[in-house]
Amino acid sequence: MAGRLSGEMRKAALQGVPGWSETPGRDAIGRTFTFSDFNEAFGFMARVALVAEKSNHHPEWRNVYKTVEVVLSTHDAGGLTSRDIELAKAMNAIAAQLGMS
Repeated sequence: MAGRLSGEMRKAALQGVPGWSETPGRDAIGRTFTFSDFNEAFGFMARVALVAEKSNHHPEWRNVYKTVEVVLSTHDAGGLTSRDIELAKAMNAIAAQLGMS
């Protein structure tokens, strides 16, 4: 199990995932991705699902039309870990491949 990030480790990790920020009231990070349409948003989610399943680390997310809201936290560790940061990086990379900055 990955250990929770705190202090300087947490601050440094967040600098490596542009667009992500701490989720108020939780030991988690979140980001909202906005795509050009529903198909692009759903395609993003499908690609992320493959990465998440392979790493056995799944996001909390919500999709409405072209918007995907994501929260990442490692539940068995009780908060933010390096696993969340790695999935956030993968999500950013997938979004970039789809043309979202």
